[in-house]
Amino acid sequence: MLLFHDIEEFPKPKKGCVVTIGKFDGVHLGHQLIFDQLKSKATESDLASLVIVIEPHPEEFFTKYSDKKLLRLNTIREKLQLLESVGIDFVYQLNFDKKTSEIAAESYIKDFLVDGLGVRAMIIGDDFRFGKDRLGDYSLLEEYGKEYNYQVFKTATYEQNGHRISSTYVREQLLSDNFDLVTKILGRPYSISGTVAKGQQLGASLGFPTCNVDPGSNRISLRGVFACEVKLGRRIFQAAANFGYRPTVDEKATLLLEVHILDFNEDVYGQLIEVMFRKKIRNELKFDGVDALKTQIGIDVEDVRKYFNEDSV
Repeated sequence: MLLFHDIEEFPKPKKGCVVTIGKFDGVHLGHQLIFDQLKSKATESDLASLVIVIEPHPEEFFTKYSDKKLLRLNTIREKLQLLESVGIDFVYQLNFDKKTSEIAAESYIKDFLVDGLGVRAMIIGDDFRFGKDRLGDYSLLEEYGKEYNYQVFKTATYEQNGHRISSTYVREQLLSDNFDLVTKILGRPYSISGTVAKGQQLGASLGFPTCNVDPGSNRISLRGVFACEVKLGRRIFQAAANFGYRPTVDEKATLLLEVHILDFNEDVYGQLIEVMFRKKIRNELKFDGVDALKTQIGIDVEDVRKYFNEDSV
């Protein structure tokens, strides 16, 4: 997979490419079905496959000065890592800004898609909107396709038990703590990855050292203690993770993912880990002091052990 951020960097294939466009937050099974559709059409037409990832999300751009905040399933780095595993030829990270938002729909088609990227086929949802004032739509793409010699195909949809799989649906299930269902509709456990940073060493002083990971300020609002698996290189460990603001000890309310890896005693500062969520153990609580917190952490760790022991039976 070749990633580029500027259209001038794109090594436009001689025969052109097949493209799909979106935010692809979560890279769930619905997205993966679209990518399969994209690769199939590219192979069938002897064209390159191209995914355009819009970053930041338009909703984030238009609401950045308001109190409304879009809660993401993935950071852009996580999303690009997932896309790399899909087997796409090219990924264009399209910077959505004021200039981008003011491009007329017709110019978006001719100058950007056709002349800039050499698009010969598009796989697009029939609710897709683009261009200034969102005046571009599926019908306009079809209309201009006749003039500029490209085809337009509707994206396939993925349903499970009567529900259309979407990023919104994934968020709803995560916030309802339905981690088994989320694993099914993502095709993998929901996870957060990041570099392990040094914290206040409070966990170590209580006998439960933790790996501290910054989840990102606009991460979906999972809060509490969870049974998790941690991927470190090619190794996978069981862990108890606290995701929240540490109300007992942190008056600054800094969102943090703290991960206590069970039966583990290695220095992993500066290393990248992936934390995979399996089950919620309890909600985030504020305790009277660190002694009460220590007692509860011990209970949480035993509950996590019990979960994994029962799951392995």
